[in-house]
Parts: sequence; C-alpha cells; structure tokens
Amino acid sequence: MAPLKFCANISWLFTELPDLSQRIYAAASAGFQAVEAAWLYDTDLQELQRAREATGVEVVLINTPPGDVNAGELGLGAVPGREAEFRQGLDQALKYAKALNCRRIHLMAGRVPVGTNRMAVAKEMEAIFIHNLNYAADILSKEGITGLIEPINTRITDPRYFLDSPHQAAGILEKLGKPNIKLQMDIFHWQIMDGNLTKNIHKYFHIIGHVQIAQVPGRNEPDSAGELNYNFLFNTLENHDYQGYIGCEYKPLGNTTDGLGWIKDYWTHNNSSGGFRSAL
Repeated sequence: MAPLKFCANISWLFTELPDLSQRIYAAASAGFQAVEAAWLYDTDLQELQRAREATGVEVVLINTPPGDVNAGELGLGAVPGREAEFRQGLDQALKYAKALNCRRIHLMAGRVPVGTNRMAVAKEMEAIFIHNLNYAADILSKEGITGLIEPINTRITDPRYFLDSPHQAAGILEKLGKPNIKLQMDIFHWQIMDGNLTKNIHKYFHIIGHVQIAQVPGRNEPDSAGELNYNFLFNTLENHDYQGYIGCEYKPLGNTTDGLGWIKDYWTHNNSSGGFRSAL
C-alpha cells in the first residue's frame, strides 16, 4: 500500500506571492514535488516553463479557460452557443499543458445561463457537454492527456454551476464512453452535495482520475476544524491503492507554509517523502 502523493494548488496556496511562477518556487521550497493550477493564462508561459525546469516540480493539472469572467462565466463545456469558444479555450489549455508537460486538463462545464431554469435546460446542456467532451477526448488522446470533469457544489460555492454531483458526472461519463475522460473528485464539493464519502469513493473509484481536498465548511487546511476526518479519508484512498496526486485546493488560515504541518505529519507517519521533500 503506497503512501499518497500531494500537489500544491498554486491558485490557492502561496498567494502571499503575486505571480504563479513565483509560487512554483515557493511550493518547491516548502517541499512539494508537484503543483496544479486553475488558470495560469495571465502568466507568461516561458516564465512558468523556467520555474518548472529550475525546480523540477511536476505540473499535474490545469483548467480550461473560464470564458468571460466579467460576464459571470466559469467554464464553457456545457454552455449553449459557446461551442466554438470552448474549442478555442481547449486549444489554449493544450498549448500550456504541452509546454509544461502537464498530463491532465480539467474541462470546466460552466454555469446555467442567467435567467434560465436549471431543469428546463438540463437535457440541452448535458447534450452540449457530451458533444464537447467527445471532441476534447479525441484531441487529448493524441497527446496522451487525460481530461477531467469536476462536480462543483451548488449549495455554497456556485449555485448556478451545471455539474454539481458525482452521480450526475458519472452518468455523463457513462454516456460519453471515452476512457481518457475521467472524474475529478473534490472531496469538499462531494461532502457538501452528497456526503456518504466512503461509499461514493468505492462506487466511483474506477473512474476517478484526480482528487482534491479541503475541510468543510470553511475550505481551509485538512486538519482545521470541520466535518471531515482526513486521516480516515486518506486511509480509505490508500486502501483503494490510489496512485494519482491529491491536490491541496484550500484557503490557508494564515501563512501557507505555517499551515503545512498536516502534510509533514502524514509523511512522518508514513516514513516516506513521495510527492513531498523534507523541506519542512
């Protein structure tokens, strides 16, 4: 039973530094051997490449562009009438992924359009999402890249996000039938929408391609006060022989490095440094 591997989400961690390339250096200095990021398209690609090469840090996941943030968009994969823009965003994500040797791209579904009823547009948005995912699967398979879809909770974080439960996502993946498109399990969102984490991990483990963590409800460090027992959840993932990375996508309560005691304890307990150096 191999120890788990963790990566720093530099869109959430090390925000003491303004630039993502600087955060790569900070993550490496703190001990991380891998990072992930939401959107890094405002950062110079060559700077990101230099940071990755200088630190030896692996970039394990990026998101497709969100679309027009000023217009309230958060992804375009399932949004009616935005198919062309989704493909353009996929091209941009693929450019960054190839340059950074990143093997996973989160294909963001997007939000239910303002002024429309979720139930009224659900079938149309699902059909559009499956169509776009089918296109993306073929493009990504040529590059050896895995596409991911992530349910985001609609109770706290984003009331209009289209994809909001693991059950909905699993149903879409079953209809899609593309082995290189998998499920991204953000435990924070899964707990808020459905709970029943042990059973859901077991039920959907065969299609899980990436994991992210944060405490509920505050979305802070895994060992902060909250609903979730991460020692138990980590043990559950170990027992399933999870081999991928776990993204640390949480809001530090204070300084990022000061809040990393939980991961130091994990590696000390497991007598291993896989995915984490002994910098702490």
